[in-house]
Formats: sequence, C-alpha cells, structure tokens
Amino acid sequence: MNKKQKKMLLRIIGTAVLLIALAFLPIDGRIKTVCYLIPYLLIGYDILRKAFLGIIHGQVFDENFLMAVATVGAIGIGEMVEGVAVMLFYQIGELFQSCAVGRSRKNITALMDIRPDYANIEQNGQLVQVDPDEVETGTVIVVKPGEKVPIDGVITEGETSLNTSALTGESVPREVRQGDEVISGCINLSGLIRVRTTKEFGESTVSKILELVENSSMKKSRSENFITRFAKVYTPAVCLGAVLLALLPPLVQMLAHGNADWIVWFARALTFLVISCPCALVISIPLSFFGGIGGASARGVLVKGSNYLEALASAGIVVFDKTGTMTKGVFEVIKVKPAGVSEEELLYYAAHAESYSTHPIAESLIRAYGKNPDTALVGEVEEISGHGVTARVDGKIVAAGNRRLMERLHIPCDESGEGGTEVHLALNGSYIGYILIADVLKPTAVEAVHALKESGVRKTVMLTGDAKVAAEAIAAELSVDEVKSGLLPGDKVDEVERLLAETGKKEKLVFVGDGINDAPVLSRADVGIAMGALGSDAAIEAADVVLMDDDPLKIALAMRIARKTLRIVYENIVFALAVKALCLVFGAFGVADMWWAIFADVGVMVLAVLNAARALAVPRSRMA
Repeated sequence: MNKKQKKMLLRIIGTAVLLIALAFLPIDGRIKTVCYLIPYLLIGYDILRKAFLGIIHGQVFDENFLMAVATVGAIGIGEMVEGVAVMLFYQIGELFQSCAVGRSRKNITALMDIRPDYANIEQNGQLVQVDPDEVETGTVIVVKPGEKVPIDGVITEGETSLNTSALTGESVPREVRQGDEVISGCINLSGLIRVRTTKEFGESTVSKILELVENSSMKKSRSENFITRFAKVYTPAVCLGAVLLALLPPLVQMLAHGNADWIVWFARALTFLVISCPCALVISIPLSFFGGIGGASARGVLVKGSNYLEALASAGIVVFDKTGTMTKGVFEVIKVKPAGVSEEELLYYAAHAESYSTHPIAESLIRAYGKNPDTALVGEVEEISGHGVTARVDGKIVAAGNRRLMERLHIPCDESGEGGTEVHLALNGSYIGYILIADVLKPTAVEAVHALKESGVRKTVMLTGDAKVAAEAIAAELSVDEVKSGLLPGDKVDEVERLLAETGKKEKLVFVGDGINDAPVLSRADVGIAMGALGSDAAIEAADVVLMDDDPLKIALAMRIARKTLRIVYENIVFALAVKALCLVFGAFGVADMWWAIFADVGVMVLAVLNAARALAVPRSRMA
C-alpha cells in the first residue's frame, strides 16, 4: 500500500471503531447527532469537499454528489448510523478500487523502469555520467555490467549477455558481441561493452515505448465511451427520479387522504440515490481494460489503447506477411545436391565463388561451408546481374547462380521442383549440382497458426512478394487457408481491402507484419500487429499492437488476453445493471432500506472491481 491508501485504511478503521463505541454509549438527542458527526466527517470530508467543488464548477451529477446528498439527508432524518455506514462502505469500495488500480499499474510501472538515468562517456580517461538526452548520434558510450543500455547503437568493443525481459517478457538472456546492434532499455548482465550510438535518446526504442504506454489510456474502447455517455444521462435521470419519488407519492397521499408520509418517502428517495450510484460501471470498465493492457505488457505485448484491445477480441481474419513474420528472414541452406562431386566440394566452390559478395544468399552459402573462404584462391570475379557469378577458384572456372545463368552458359542442369532458391554450380563448363536455399520458418510458426484457429479465428491468409512455388511451400507447411504471392506493398493493401469486404459487421481483420515494409497495410487493417519489433521504429509507429520479440505465438496470446478482458467487461456491465435495477424497484416500494442500498452500491462496486482485477492474470497455456 502507498501512503494515501494507508491513510485511508486508518480512517476506515477509526470510523468503524467510533461507530461500534457509539452503539454502546447511552446517549441520545442532539449529543448523539453531534457524536455521529465526528466519524461521518472523519470518513467523508473528502467526498463532501469534492461534491461542493463539483457544484461550484458546474459538474454536479457525479458519485460524490449522490453520496453527499444521500448521507446528509439520512443524518437529517435521524438515520445517523445508516448515513455514516453508507460513507464508510463507499470509502472501503474506493480503497479496493485504489488497490486494484495500483496492482494493474505495477506492470506498467515495471515497464517504465526501463528508462535509463544516465549514459557513461569517456572524457580524459575518466567515465563521466551524462543525461542520455545530451548524447549525440555517433558518440561512443560505455555500458558496465548491471547498467541499462541508455541509447540504441552498435557494439564497437566487448561482448556480454543482455536481459531483454522488460521489453520482450522473455527471461532468456541475449548474447551480443562486437558488431551487434543493441537497443535502449536492456540490462547489461556480464561484460563491459562500448557502444556507438545510432540514434538520439528521443528517437531510441525506450523513448518510443514509453511514449506508447503513456498514451495508451487516451484511446478508449467503445465500451468505455458507452459507459461515459451512459453515466452523463443516467445520473441526472436518477436524481430526477429521486426528487419525484420524494414529492409525488406524498402529494398524492395528501390529495387523497389529507395526510402525507413525507419522511418515509424522503428516506426512500435517499435510498434510491445510494442504490443508483454508477460507481461499479464507471470504475470497473476502465479498470478491466487497464488490467488487460498491463497484463499484456508484462508478456512483451504492448497495446496502444483499449480500443485496439477490444477490436483484437473480435478478430475473424488474420493476415500474415511472410518474411520476418512467420519466417526468420534469414536465408539458410536446406539441401545440398551434388552431381559428380562430394557435398563438401560443392559447398567449397560455392562459398569461394561468392566470397566477395554481400548478398544474403552468398552469406548463407559461406555459413553452410563452415569456414572462411581463402580469398587468395579467388580471382576474375564477374557478377552477372539477375543471374549469378563466375570466378576462377584455385585455377578452375566456377559458375554459381540461377537456372538462367546455366542456360546462358549452355550448361544442362537439374531442377529440384521444391520451394526455395536454387543455386546451380558448374566447374570448367560441367554441371556439378545445386544448393537449395530457403527462408526457414520460425520454430513456433506452425503452432501459432494452429493456436489462432483454436482460438476462433475463421480464416488465415499469407501475403508475400516471394515467387509462387516458394510461397506455396511455406503456406502448406503453415496450413494457412489462403496464400497470395508475388505482391508489392501496394498489392498487399489491395488484398487487405478485398478481405475487409469479406468481414462481417462484428468481425475484425488483423494484419501481422514486420513493421518496416508493411506500414501501409498495418495502418489499413482493423488492427495492425508488428512482429519482431525490438528496435524497429517503423513497427512502433505504424502498428496498433507491438510484440516486442519475434515469437508468432504471442499473436494468439494477445487475442486470449483481449477476449478475457472483454468477457470481464460484459460480466460487470450485466451484473451491475441487473442488481441496481432490481434494488431500485425494491427501494421505490420500500422493500429495500439503506443497508440494501449499501450493498447495491458499494457491494456491487467491490465485486465488480475484484472481477476486473482478473484481467491482470495473463492466460497461460502450452501456447504462451
């Protein structure tokens, strides 16, 4: 508990003790009234103050006004115990709410702790701590073990393990060394590293994330907006109803019989006011969404607003980009098919022929070879655009490239017929085999698609710029319902438009991309989710939901969180309105007294708040 909550707890205990003591003291009359005013003011002075300020500022009809009128009126007609009890239990409900909000803020606060306090710069052989905002791009900073990486950059010296859990929700450290990129907000666990900054602090990952989280509460869901509009109409309406209840029945009695039970009907009107207080709805609905957003952030899923969380719960079609989303985005050799030479010889000639190239395909061939090519053996290198490369390797002419290169050199070649990129090789004009390279699936990609279908997603679609054969091979492995290949970014937008036309009124379309090349599509979808967004400014800017690592299983996790949150919201709305409607009828006919009113207001609010706090519990399963 914080200081404010502890102070409230002491006020509640003090008021309860005074109420119990007064119940046993033999006092009556005005002295009794004065004595009861002490616990009443002790527990309710802040509510009375807020109600008074609300009247002055023209914001009359809120829960503070209802509580003030009801309790002052109860004391005025001699129901002193009830008047104090209403205020006491209302404050107990407020304390429950405060604790629940504090708990839901815990995950957000933990995320806020990623903001670094300083950056180390070497000056005259000494480390000097400076404000991260003062560090210019290109400056070399020093990050010692146990410190946060203050600004995005590239390691120039040293190697270490980084704790990225505050960003990704994953506890497994990330190993980095010279040449690797690091992002702000990670914690250096072991070795000292020097980092050359690539961004200013204001543009770094940690600043983007903090800005995202701070602004998330501004984007309200339809449920929250409905409750806000509902409360603005509902509160004045029940105040008018209470006035009519206090005046009309006794006037009718007076006209019919000459006598009127003014006190009885006034007491019923006060009870009606307490019952009608919309605290349960006004408090628990935003708290449910806040809890859902906080619970998601603890698992590395950042939701930019409760409106996106609500939309995510209605996802019916999920559209994927391929490269970097469902695949690793890194080419790997998946098959070596020699003809007349050994596999080792085929890789030897391929790696040496491509040793001067920086193309991802060349890098994958060198990785598969497992050694650094001896460039002293390589000469007469000629790159043929769109075809491949020819080179003299150890005195022999090697050609490495696609089928078009073999046709150009009039060399017959085999064809795999498999999905992927084929690198054919010829040695001194004779074909010696091919190497198949492909962008391999992420380890959890297949399970992620299965998890989405299990969670109720009607249709899964993959969009890619890859060739048809490669795209269909990946799609078959993933078991997606539909695949479109050979697409440019503009074509992807057209495909999303077509799919949006297929969605029903309550169904939403979710697009999942890497956030770099897919910004137009992320913006066009009902909900845009950026995959692998660790360090990607484009992802954080364009997407509505940001997954801080590249695990596609978290798409289904985000949907489960969203659906659980919406379920809790609807439970609270139905429960609160049903109980209040029943108790209002009972109160109007005199069946429900002030103690019923206390339950209908404070009891329902406490139960709704406790139910809303369940949104913090992130659903776990084999898929999470």
